[in-house]
Amino acid sequence: MADTITADTLRFERELAAPIETVWQYLVDPELRARWFMGGPTEARAGGAIGMTMRHGNLADGPDPMPERYAPFDGKAWSETITRIEPPHLLAFTWDGGAAGEVTIELAQAGEGRTRLMLTHAGIRGIPDAKNFGGGWGAHLAVLEKRLAGEHVASFWALHAEAEQRATTALG
Repeated sequence: MADTITADTLRFERELAAPIETVWQYLVDPELRARWFMGGPTEARAGGAIGMTMRHGNLADGPDPMPERYAPFDGKAWSETITRIEPPHLLAFTWDGGAAGEVTIELAQAGEGRTRLMLTHAGIRGIPDAKNFGGGWGAHLAVLEKRLAGEHVASFWALHAEAEQRATTALG
């Protein structure tokens, strides 16, 4: 696990226990994406929409109360724009319509039945966003790792708190 967190760019690298085609489905299939991140209608083409519906209370395998500071966002739905797509190797999309940068997810084979995922979120608006997105991406990727390995997800919010602390520490 190699993470780089700065005030304007986040980079996360993970080796996942699944073939590249499976990981790709977890990026573009709305139902599979909802199991680790956010689902929503998706037009898998450059210029197409990628739907985001925040249902983070559904990311754990059991009851996982949402912290109060996130409760106002529960159920919020919106879409972002896919800026680049090269199945099954690259997916890039805007964040906050581009005001909070662009997310690029690259996939490469990492051995028999394994995939290296590199997520870069560039163009972040500063330290508060970097902490927020650092905690979010760190937690969501931890859930993805567990899903693909067939492991239990006890609490998304515990993973989020750990990832947010790592981001805060990295940013000083």
